[in-house]
Amino acid sequence: MQQTEGPPPPTPSPQGGGGLTSRDVAFVRSLIIYEDAHLLAFDKPAGLAVQGGSGVTQSLELLLGAFAKSNGKRPRLVHRLDRETSGVILAARTKPAAAFLSQAFAERRVAKTYLAIVCGGAPRPEDGEIALALKKINRGGIDLMEAGAGQDALTRYRTLEATAQAALVEIKPETGRMHQIRAHLAAIGRPIAGDGKYGGLFSIGGVATNSLMLHAASLTFPHPAGGERTLEAPPPPAFIACAAALGLRAPGLETGVDAAQT
Repeated sequence: MQQTEGPPPPTPSPQGGGGLTSRDVAFVRSLIIYEDAHLLAFDKPAGLAVQGGSGVTQSLELLLGAFAKSNGKRPRLVHRLDRETSGVILAARTKPAAAFLSQAFAERRVAKTYLAIVCGGAPRPEDGEIALALKKINRGGIDLMEAGAGQDALTRYRTLEATAQAALVEIKPETGRMHQIRAHLAAIGRPIAGDGKYGGLFSIGGVATNSLMLHAASLTFPHPAGGERTLEAPPPPAFIACAAALGLRAPGLETGVDAAQT
């Protein structure tokens, strides 16, 4: 598969009308892990915002202009990832595909698998589920999700490898609340490394964890043309290096996984 860690996302083009430079186009095309007439799939690098907002100079949504048709219509993202989360994200090329995929996400017919490095060793129990409702709150001008009230949320997890200080955890969220994985893991005392919003450490045993150690590793979803497809992306080099430095090793972590499977 194509893997992008390298340079930061390109800055906006000086062209008018929201135009993209050739560098912008090359950058977003380098992120593609799968494409067909119905959809595009990208391996989003950590640090690239999905949508525009305060302080955002470039986003995947804007970069989708590289795939615009002659009538100006462009692909549409059908789900979201946090800015600091890396991994698989889908965009629909057509309006029917967007409606189909959006409905599949809404009806929970999409299986999502994440990898995270958490602080404090293995969760207890090592494999299990977190069924805690989540409510959006604002603390000091920062939007957070608080566990214990609000909308129902369910996260399943299993520990792949652990030391006394950290653990590599596979996570399968059954619902899609804002910051669900981050808030749920923090609620059981195992915040994600580098997650300052939810109590994650920026250094574990002398190993720097300066960014959020959360990666969207795979999506399995019904395809608009029929059947089911699984798309995967290996963790970025920074994630793999952090895991190795912490003594966390699991099958496939060093070499990654195939980009696409039918």
